[in-house]
Amino acid sequence: MIMKKIVYVLTVLALASCGPKDGVHTLHLLTTNDVHGRWFDSTYVQKGTRQSLMAVNYYVDSIRTADGAENVMLIDAGDCLQGDNASYYYNYVDTKSEHLFSRLVSYMKYDAITVGNHDVETGHAVYDKVARELNRHGIPFLGGNAIRNDNGKPYFQLYKTFRRAGLKVLVLGYTNANNPAWMDESLWSGMHFESLIPKVQEDVDRITAKEKPQVVIVSVHSATGDGNGKVLEAQGLDLFNTLKGVDFVVCSHDHREFTESNGDIAIINTGNRAKFLGHGELSVEIKNGKVASKTISSGLIPVDKRRTDAVMREAFRSDYLAVKEFSNKEIGALAMDLRTRDAYSGMCDYVNLIHTVSLKGGNAQISFAAPLTYNGTIRAGILIYNDLFTIYPFENQLYTLRLTGREIKGYLEYSYSRWLAEPGDEHILRIVERNDPRNNQTGWSFVGRSYNFDSAAGINYTVDVTRPAGERISISGLADGSSFDPEAEYVVAMTSYRASGAGGMLTKGAGIPEDELEKRIIHRYPEIRELLYDFINEYGLIDGSAVYDASRNGVWKFVPEDIASKGIARDLELLF
Repeated sequence: MIMKKIVYVLTVLALASCGPKDGVHTLHLLTTNDVHGRWFDSTYVQKGTRQSLMAVNYYVDSIRTADGAENVMLIDAGDCLQGDNASYYYNYVDTKSEHLFSRLVSYMKYDAITVGNHDVETGHAVYDKVARELNRHGIPFLGGNAIRNDNGKPYFQLYKTFRRAGLKVLVLGYTNANNPAWMDESLWSGMHFESLIPKVQEDVDRITAKEKPQVVIVSVHSATGDGNGKVLEAQGLDLFNTLKGVDFVVCSHDHREFTESNGDIAIINTGNRAKFLGHGELSVEIKNGKVASKTISSGLIPVDKRRTDAVMREAFRSDYLAVKEFSNKEIGALAMDLRTRDAYSGMCDYVNLIHTVSLKGGNAQISFAAPLTYNGTIRAGILIYNDLFTIYPFENQLYTLRLTGREIKGYLEYSYSRWLAEPGDEHILRIVERNDPRNNQTGWSFVGRSYNFDSAAGINYTVDVTRPAGERISISGLADGSSFDPEAEYVVAMTSYRASGAGGMLTKGAGIPEDELEKRIIHRYPEIRELLYDFINEYGLIDGSAVYDASRNGVWKFVPEDIASKGIARDLELLF
């Protein structure tokens, strides 16, 4: 009996010691998102310093030193594994070593990482490997709305609890609900994705009832949005406005620097590429073992690229040198400058190169392609592997699809409607003067994203800037001189991103139901950057004749030429 009483007392004391002590507890939440492989403070080709995780770590260590590491949490909201030479190298070149990202975030003592859409886009071989490695480091790779098709459970980890600042902290993480719209199903096979509304609230209610935390953090790879509940890929403010029992929402995806607090909940988005470190501060008053009150705030800490953690830099120097050697590998030569901005005024060498690689690599009759770098330049001279990341920054595969002539015209009409202003507007291009929340700069910018400004090769056509949307495209024939038939089927090359329906060209423009897109696919080819690399190796010197042949690429232009050329030139002056 005495022994039972002793055990009972010890048990009660142990349980009591696990709860929060009375008093004020302050938790510091530090966040990053959309770093896109910006791990090293130095580029691989030119001298100079840039914002990176190595500079972020300087600030993280400073805050841990000042406020106590036991009072600090560090979370990333996704898009970690794509966007830079280093991430590409450890995704697809050095696949034997432990992934550099896994080692970096372990070194920095991240508490949790959220799965981004560009992380999923790397493919199962990459993100499954990283998930296993992170798990070995005790870091969850969170994506609770990616649901397995076989058993209905989350494919990635849903949550993890922590002890920080004397409190029990629950962290839940979710990837973007709109993932299937941007990539082929082979990249996310075995799972499907659920909307964050109402799933996050349902999970919060269920798990808090079980875990009984004092602090709840929700990290989502979803854009800030405007809180209207209508955009599947932008549910940050939707969550901020509706969630109950949550202290912080960490959002991402749209590269928009944003923080807000209403006194009960705060939202943080640090933008992209390690320009800012998110900082949330939560003071929790505990009375009689229970939460009596909370005070919350949030902000962004500008990351000074010069404040690099020198010890961290040295720890990963061998990795940097491996990526640098890879990036500087000579692959050919370029006879002329390639400027992506030239794509906005008509045919240009840059887009012609992408079209030619696509037509050749996909054995296609027609190609669709867009400028994927807003304002990049590759100078004439020796080409190195690093230049491929400017020419083609994304890891998109090349696909060929069956489209009718009528669907091709509809596709192009929709594309140019994103690109051109309506008749009567003072501009030819669809541009606007505004304060861009992504970079806090005032100036002129396109209304739409330039990576959705597709043009076509393999046909001859004109785009009438004086006609309204839907009535601009006139196709006179195929590039080889044969007639163009609206009812005939053609083999059309495009990116895997576009083939999945992204941008709306196939669904809204061509009018193909989303569930029919998979049936239209003829063949899947390697990544376009890989095909581009092979093309450059084959030709050695890339000149005008290599990137353009009228009998293969065809001709397209804006008409009436005098109106279009003068108007577009004025608009480009405003933009650039």
